Amino acid sequence: MGLLPMKTTYAGFCGAVLALAVSSSAVLAGAEDYRFDLVSTDHSVGSGAILEVRLTDLRTGKPVERAVIYATRMDMAPDGMEMMTTPVTAMPSDVPGNYRFTTDLTMAGGWRFSVAAKVQGEPETVSAEIELQAGP
Repeated sequence: MGLLPMKTTYAGFCGAVLALAVSSSAVLAGAEDYRFDLVSTDHSVGSGAILEVRLTDLRTGKPVERAVIYATRMDMAPDGMEMMTTPVTAMPSDVPGNYRFTTDLTMAGGWRFSVAAKVQGEPETVSAEIELQAGP
């Protein structure tokens, strides 16, 4: 048995590296593979308004549990009042993949909920800006 020519060995090596890179990238997800969606529908003006969002893995369609929510913000940017903010407090949820918050919607109009989370095993931050309307 003789040795393969150097050109063939190099090409084989490059092919193996390429195959490994492709298979590795299929396993790793990116932040764009996740989505936050608004679940709650009744957003009345007042204190203690409940806001509920669902985090979904778009590759599987399954809810994402145990994400670490580390940044939230509620403001009136949709109505041109980005500096009008209100506190957001996390609450427990019984539904897998749903995340609940309480906030004070101090006036009727458009509100923007910004949220950032870390998903287990995902190096990138998953974030969203969700608009909703608060009514009387």
